[in-house]
Amino acid sequence: MTHVIGAHGDPPPPAAIEAAAEALRAGDIIGVPTDTVYGLAADPWHSGASDRLFLVKGRPRSVELPVFVAGAEQARELTANLPAGAERLMAEFWPGPLTIVAPRRPDLDADLGEDDATIGLRCPAHPVPLALCRRFGPYATTSANRHATAPISEAAQFGRELAGVALVLDAGPCRGEPSTVVDATGEVPKLLRAGGVDWERIMEIVASA
Repeated sequence: MTHVIGAHGDPPPPAAIEAAAEALRAGDIIGVPTDTVYGLAADPWHSGASDRLFLVKGRPRSVELPVFVAGAEQARELTANLPAGAERLMAEFWPGPLTIVAPRRPDLDADLGEDDATIGLRCPAHPVPLALCRRFGPYATTSANRHATAPISEAAQFGRELAGVALVLDAGPCRGEPSTVVDATGEVPKLLRAGGVDWERIMEIVASA
């Protein structure tokens, strides 16, 4: 049974954030609101948690899990030789709907899927996932839905549409546009998925150095 906890407000209730952090520490899968849609979250450093997230989602391990961070400082702790273009994108668009694929730190033992060379990073513009990142640290995430189906936009949908989610932080409807995904591992960024941040604006920022 999925436990739903109210998480309305900015800042969100500390008790709700602590309950979510405890669930992550226990290896549970939780639901979190974001500036786009609701997401699923897990601790990728907890043995078996990422496997459970892939199972709940019905997502192949070849499709990597991105990571939510509280900002550029946490992002740098997970990366190696972060390109200058990625730094400029973080400074301009975070918090916001931009996922940046960057070189992964070689000794990072987080289980995010099959690719150990890169890591997808996002700092969402929503007080709940940001508060959780500050309380718990970075965590693996993906949109809350079965793979290749429509994302969940309200907390009440979890119990009907997804099994295996221990707790959901309810902050009301989340119906934003998906994040733009950019490969920033090289000198010139590559668009992997169009979304909430305009591609032309991204190129302007990268070229502004």
